[in-house]
This record gives sequence, structure tokens and C-alpha cells, in this order.
Amino acid sequence: MSKSNLRTRHVLAAAIGAVLLVGAFSQASAQSAQERAQARRDRHAQKSEETSTNRSEAKYPQATRTSPEAKASARVTPKLKKMMDLYEEDKGAEARAAADEIIANAAANAYDHAFAAQIGAQIAYEADDVAAAQAYLRKAMEFNGLDNNGHFDAMMMLAQLQLQEEQYADSLVTLERFFTETGTQKPEHLVLKGNALYRLERYPEAATVLKQAIDASPEPKADWQQLLMATYFETGQSAEAAALAEQIASKNPTDKRAQLNLAASYQQGDMLDKAIGVLEKLRTAGQLTEDKEYRQLYALYLNLDGKEREAANVINDGLQKGVLQGDFQTYLALAQAYYFSEQVAPAIEAYRKAAPLAPNGDTYLNLARVLWQEDRIPEAKEAAKQAIAKGLSKPEDARKILAL
Repeated sequence: MSKSNLRTRHVLAAAIGAVLLVGAFSQASAQSAQERAQARRDRHAQKSEETSTNRSEAKYPQATRTSPEAKASARVTPKLKKMMDLYEEDKGAEARAAADEIIANAAANAYDHAFAAQIGAQIAYEADDVAAAQAYLRKAMEFNGLDNNGHFDAMMMLAQLQLQEEQYADSLVTLERFFTETGTQKPEHLVLKGNALYRLERYPEAATVLKQAIDASPEPKADWQQLLMATYFETGQSAEAAALAEQIASKNPTDKRAQLNLAASYQQGDMLDKAIGVLEKLRTAGQLTEDKEYRQLYALYLNLDGKEREAANVINDGLQKGVLQGDFQTYLALAQAYYFSEQVAPAIEAYRKAAPLAPNGDTYLNLARVLWQEDRIPEAKEAAKQAIAKGLSKPEDARKILAL
């Protein structure tokens, strides 16, 4: 069989897709229950005594809602204090029960009800009861007794929890209400909307919102930029994705994630030489530490004419360092890299390692073909027998070698 036919049949089997890390962008800033409880204890350790948010700076100065007088009723104040004491003492179940009692108390005013619901949401969230936390937040908003800071913070927390729970359409509805009623255009809020739109696969809208957030921020977070990059990928805007990746990577030259994203953006835009250049710099610096990263690099070489020798060098480097797994895919790629760089003897040895690991007899058959081309007929016949024994969809070629 000709070398060109071998390439056609097998080079795609060795190709590994780009490792696009931006797809791992978090859906919400979720914390463990322990972390959330510790954060609460840290807040209460400050003893700011600002139970009411009346004295706080207005976080939503453009809100259309008139902020009510946030004041606890005299009759319910002792119950609110008891609830908060239990909460600060880490008695979550008892504090939640106290909150429920206040919510059900007909003598309580709108502020009492809303504040108890807000605390109930926090307790439920810290206990990983997200559904209950959402229900409490809805109640806090319905009671309409908190000042604007508390009211809209509850709305934002609800949107975040919905995003965390993959309730993307619900989260977007909540966020749209949030933007309408607050008039905010803060970057950190816009990013959440962009995230929800991205999850709903409304990519052009997501890109517009995310770019607005990034442009409005003096120091946009890397996660925001990576999400915008992912949006560009989804809409086929390879040039925009590459430009953004270059911008991020230039600001973070030692950040492996940023460099891998740059390589992925180049690969997505068919700029394979540039992608290889980025990955080779990481390899030289000893930063290619995962099997998939080596696979990405050698696959890029195998998909460029005349770069098979470089592919073989990358594979052997990964194997020697113990980073690259010595599995069927690796040895098959190594065999191809050797074969198409005119290194037949090591190609045969690599085929011998790959063939027993293969899911069928095709690799044994290719080994038989290479051996036959090298006039090693007895070995070719033995490989052809093994190919038939392991299973071939079309065993005719193996039988032809056996008939020689």
C-alpha cells in the first residue's frame, strides 16, 4: 500500500482537537457550605452593628424603586434579635426555624418579614439547600420591606443561584428585571447576563453584553475575557477570538491557561504554525504537564506536511517524561510520524507496540503492509494472521499477503 493511502486512512485518527479551556468558565461563584459559613463568621466578627442597611452607601442610586423605611417593629424586634443570635452561634436549623416563625407572624411588618426571609435564604444556602434559598429570596422580594440595597442584593443572589443551578432562562428573566429596576450598568452585573445568554446559546447577544462589561471595566477579570473568547469561538469569529487571546496572553506571559487558550485560538483559526509556536514555548519551559497537551502538540505537527519528524520528537519526549500515556493512540501516532519521515525501522517497532492495544486488526494489517514493503515476508504474513485473528471488516488484503 502507498504511503499516501496510509496517511489518508490514519492521520485523522491521531489528530487531537484543541484544548479550549475557556469552555470551563464557572456558571456562578459557588462555594462549599464550610466556606460560606466561614465567610459569614468573618463578616459577623467585624461587629459592624449595621443590622439595618439604612446607613450604608446606596449601591443602586439609579433605581426606580422608592426605598422604604427599613425599620423593625417593636413587637418583633426581640424575635429578630433571637434569630440573629442563633445565626451567629452557628445554630443554623434553629435560626431558620426562628426565621420561619417571623415570616408566618401576622403581627410582623414588611421589613420584619423580608429581613427574616433574607436571613433564611442565607442559612439555606449555607446548608446547600439551594431550592429553599431561592424560595426565601422570592419571599424577601415579595414582602418588599427591605431598603434598595437589601432588596436588589436578594434579586441578584437569586439570579446567581439560578445560573448555578443551570436555570438559565429563569436567571435571565431575573437579571432583566434587575437591570430594569436598578438602572445599573456595572460590569460585574453585565457579565452575569452575558453568562446566562451564553448558556442559552444566544451567542451574538452574549458577545455584545460581555464586550460592554469588559470595555466598562478598568481591570476586567480574566474569566470575563475567556467567556467572551468562548463566545467568539461559538460564532465563528476566529480572528476576534485570536486577537483577544493575544491580548490576554501578552498581559500574562507566565500564565499557562492564557497561553493554552492562545494556542487553541490559533488552532481554531487554522493558524497551526502559530499554535505550535506557543505550545513549543510551553514545552521548552516545562509547562506541558498533561497528556492532552502533548497530544495537542503532536497532532498539530501531524496535520502539517513535512513535520512528522517533529511529531515523533514530541511523542518521545512526552513518553520519556512520563507525561504522555503509552497507549494505542500514542503508539499509532508515533508509527505514522516515523513512517512518513522515512524512518521505517522505528515505525515498525511503534506499530508492533500499537497493534496489540488496537480495538481491531487494522493496525496489525498496516504493520503487515509495511513489513511486506520492506521484503520481510515471513514477518508480514505473521502480522496478517494476527490482523485476521483480531478482526477485520475487510480481511481480503490480509489474505492477499498470506497468499504470497
